[in-house]
Amino acid sequence: MVFDLYLVGVGGQGILTIGEIIAAAALEKGIPANFYPTKGMAQRGGFVKAQLRLGRANVGASIAENGADLVIAMELSESLKAIRYLKPQGDFVLYSSVWSPTAVMLGKAPYPKLDEVTKEIKKTTENMFLITPDQRPDFEGQPVPENVFVLGAACKNSSLNKIVNADEIKQAMRNKWKRGVERNIYTFDSGYNLIVD
Repeated sequence: MVFDLYLVGVGGQGILTIGEIIAAAALEKGIPANFYPTKGMAQRGGFVKAQLRLGRANVGASIAENGADLVIAMELSESLKAIRYLKPQGDFVLYSSVWSPTAVMLGKAPYPKLDEVTKEIKKTTENMFLITPDQRPDFEGQPVPENVFVLGAACKNSSLNKIVNADEIKQAMRNKWKRGVERNIYTFDSGYNLIVD
């Protein structure tokens, strides 16, 4: 089975880590994985995207427009850039964090409202899953990592679970991180058990 995943967000959110974990889980079960990260400005808040293509031995880096089975978008305005890559009735996981660019903060440019973004997504698919930052729990008094939290929710609610399941992703996390494993497993399970719209 082939599967294309498009990831988008801003620097500091751990977008690339999501792709790395899924790729590692896929490779562990013998599924070819081709991962193509792209960074914009190399600083916190700069545009970041990645493309993960699973199930093909040889593949190009670019997912065609209307070609992604799943989009995971970690920032509200950046999510608009990813909609055109989603297959009709594909899965779109939206984490509605807001990172306002300088022009927005200075009042020189508008920032999209959540309902405007979801309306645009729903022109392509009804399979949209919304996660909000206030749903993110704490672990030992600190907010859990948003990327692993969103990955848990995506694994439960999207077609990603047809490729790699929760146990396989958690094993990939244990292999990646020798420290902080308990925190990351708690984070993933919190996202997985989240009831999303």
